[in-house]
Amino acid sequence: MGKFSAFGTALLMDGTEIAQVTSFSGPNLSADTVDVTTHDQTTAWEEVILSILRSGELTMELVFDYAEHADLLTELVGKTYEDFELDFPDSAYTEWRFNAYVISFSTTEPVDGALTGTCTIKITGEPSLSNNYTP
Repeated sequence: MGKFSAFGTALLMDGTEIAQVTSFSGPNLSADTVDVTTHDQTTAWEEVILSILRSGELTMELVFDYAEHADLLTELVGKTYEDFELDFPDSAYTEWRFNAYVISFSTTEPVDGALTGTCTIKITGEPSLSNNYTP
């Protein structure tokens, strides 16, 4: 069983790496549930079934540079989705591939710190997890 550092993880939008990212969170996949508990059950425990699979979001923290991050803002304003891949620095070359919309972008300007940003993308459709990217 391998253990790997997350250092070197890369997010690519249409084949181009998004620069100066300090951390990623996601994607966070989930499933909605529907309560199917009935009065004639033998126990009072709830019963559920799964319905819609939720593709989730991916959030990234970055050191903001307009020259590097203007494309993310353009995607947000243009309301278009793009092809993304999240490449892990493991020996199997694991990657998530998905289409996503940029749904939020903000900057932070502390007097005693770096100019940073936070960007969230919303996955649309089915993401795929595989081990086939080429470093």
